[in-house]
Amino acid sequence: MERFVPLGNEALAQGALDAGLSGCYGYPGTPSTEIMEAVQRSPEAAARGVHRSWCANEKTALEAALGMSYAGKRALVTMKHVGLNVAADPFMNAAITGVNGGLLVAVADDPSMHSSQNEQDSRAYGRFALIPTLEPGNQQEAYDAAAYGFELSEKYAVPVLVRLTTRLSHSRSAVARREIQPERPLKLPANPQQFVLLPAISRRYYAGLLAKQADFEAEAERSPFNRYEDGPDRRLGILACGITYNYLMEHFPDGCPHPVLKIGQYPLPRALVARLVDACERVVVLEEGAPLVEELLRGFPVETGRVHGRLDGTLPRAGELNPTLVGRALGVEVPASAYAVPEIVANRPPQLCQGCPHGDTYRALNEALDGYARGRVFSDIGCYTLGALPPYNAIQSCVDMGASITMAKGATDAGLRPAVAVIGDSTFSHSGLTGLLDVVNAGAPVKVIVLDNETTAMTGGQPSPAHGHIEQVAIGLGVPAEHVRTITPLPRQHAQNVAVIREELAYEGVSVIVARRECIETARRRRRAGA
Repeated sequence: MERFVPLGNEALAQGALDAGLSGCYGYPGTPSTEIMEAVQRSPEAAARGVHRSWCANEKTALEAALGMSYAGKRALVTMKHVGLNVAADPFMNAAITGVNGGLLVAVADDPSMHSSQNEQDSRAYGRFALIPTLEPGNQQEAYDAAAYGFELSEKYAVPVLVRLTTRLSHSRSAVARREIQPERPLKLPANPQQFVLLPAISRRYYAGLLAKQADFEAEAERSPFNRYEDGPDRRLGILACGITYNYLMEHFPDGCPHPVLKIGQYPLPRALVARLVDACERVVVLEEGAPLVEELLRGFPVETGRVHGRLDGTLPRAGELNPTLVGRALGVEVPASAYAVPEIVANRPPQLCQGCPHGDTYRALNEALDGYARGRVFSDIGCYTLGALPPYNAIQSCVDMGASITMAKGATDAGLRPAVAVIGDSTFSHSGLTGLLDVVNAGAPVKVIVLDNETTAMTGGQPSPAHGHIEQVAIGLGVPAEHVRTITPLPRQHAQNVAVIREELAYEGVSVIVARRECIETARRRRRAGA
């Protein structure tokens, strides 16, 4: 196959394109910027129509990539390490929702802070989110990590973090390209609730993510990025992570005399690590950034088997503790009836309040969408998330604050047109504006329905920052004034509201529909107060 001499960032970008990439999203920041730039200037990407756009911030970029993944296609999102802080909300929650198409989160760390305000280690985020992390050690591995990461992502339906560092990102080496794969077809999730993170659903998904941890470790044990190299001098063993393997081998061009464990995929392969530790008198850990691996190997000075808790099953790995669980862990006999919930306390599924304006909006939206294939309504965090449940069954996502607009944008990039974003007035001002700006700049046919109940209802009725300004803000961000519409969600105006939504669904650009009626609960409180 063809060989070229790219930067590490360019190698990853080309590897993603050759692996069937459909969309690349990101926010510029050294040392990660060249990933997106390589995709943007690629003639192959242009010929295929690969989406490759800078976004308003890292959060919106990751959400758009998640929307592309929702639609079944392979997506790459790029940022530097501090940008992952901005994207942490969708990053952590995407580990729970999982993915549909392969999703790579490429983060370039900056040890020594050459152009950054800190040198945080993104591997900690991978461990925090309980997802696989790849750490290529050279440009060829950066190229190979793209296809391998997409396959791993799709095999286990989870995002995969690819961690680069400055020296790898900004140095060059010869790379051999592989056979180019076609892009994946448009394919919506088989489970219509996959991206709806209501608590009852999230608990199931989190349990599923925990159940995959043994598989992730097994993948690391056989990963081509992890390799044990034996050596005759076992007074010292060396564990080298990512690019540090290159630094090590510069001292031993004819081969290292000590056993070496090269690490490029996490979670740590326990058996390989044990082989190194058991074989050698002492071990030196080489790693860029924080001493994450070293901390895991050093641990606390106690004998094996003397510490028990959530990891060995003494306590549950997930969920809250309670007196019953603690008692059992301590060997105390706890009667089954000691902390039982009385029978009189019955579960009541959550639902919209009687008379809630959101119910009227969802009824109008559902009727307006008759004739369109289902699976095109992206929602957000608020009371209106309950629209995922009967009798409405109106929405297909709830990932994090503001994700409705940007996931809808990513889904339109993938070919799902039109897409609808449903967002509350408070959430719109919290995290929706930047997403709407991305939509306007792209001219995407996203229909944003702002459910304006004139308060922050879900958290108790605090003032909404967007109160009285939503239409002007939308116009100010570039939405055509004639496509900023206002409706009143009441039963008597149902037909009129359906007509407005249908008109905007047929429009090939961005629309904002403000469905405004006061929250029924704040209205009651206001009346009781005599206001």
